[in-house]
Amino acid sequence: MRIRGVVLMMLAFVGISAAQAPAPSKAKAKAPSAPASRNPATLAQLMKGILFPSANVVFFAQSDNPNDVPPAKDPALAINPLASSYGKWEAVENASLAIVEAANLLTVPGRKCSNGLPVPVTNADWPKLVQGLRDAGMAAYKAAQSKNQDKILDAADVMTTACANCHDKYREKPTPADRCK
Repeated sequence: MRIRGVVLMMLAFVGISAAQAPAPSKAKAKAPSAPASRNPATLAQLMKGILFPSANVVFFAQSDNPNDVPPAKDPALAINPLASSYGKWEAVENASLAIVEAANLLTVPGRKCSNGLPVPVTNADWPKLVQGLRDAGMAAYKAAQSKNQDKILDAADVMTTACANCHDKYREKPTPADRCK
């Protein structure tokens, strides 16, 4: 009798669950739309959103000790990475690694420059320039791990050179329409 009662309760539960489930629609379900682009950020947006702010954290450490940056009133909401919950030298390490990782985004085919031209990922010099940025980020990361400002000075010099190499070739043009050429 007990088993029969349990079975009846289970059948009743399954029946209630099935009754509450929405009936399958006879109309075709609309398929989710694909994102407009696999890489919606332009090259300039990657520069302004990741590379420029991250490089500034590294450059800050050239003249000021990140350990001397006081935490923000609410470090979890800090807009200054050096004063955030992950601030001080850790912020320099994280910014350096963000540069390394962002370099990968510079090699994704299909990304556009702000003027609409494709990022020159197929140009022979592009991979070398991107590798220079990766190397600069890794140099800054190792220097940040050491917490040694003299080493940060050297790493910042490597970063300045890597940025200038690419900017001289692709960014510093008389008109923005000529960038990425």
